[in-house]
Amino acid sequence: MKNNYQKPLMLLINTTAWIVGPVIIGAVFGKWLDQKFNSEPWLFLITIGVCFLISMFGLIVNALKEFKKIEEETKNNKDKEQK
Repeated sequence: MKNNYQKPLMLLINTTAWIVGPVIIGAVFGKWLDQKFNSEPWLFLITIGVCFLISMFGLIVNALKEFKKIEEETKNNKDKEQK
């Protein structure tokens, strides 16, 4: 029973971390930069934009890895069925 939920739960956690993590870091860092250089809101917006791009890159890379794993599992299952 544990194995049925483990993979999807880890995928959910990993995906959520790639969405939330960089954006929170970017928001905090952007606010700090704006306060330090008195450039509100430009550095905040730039850091949020960069962090959004980092999030999208991470999501795409992880999705491609997961698709590859699914393809390999499907291929292995077909090979087992044929034998």
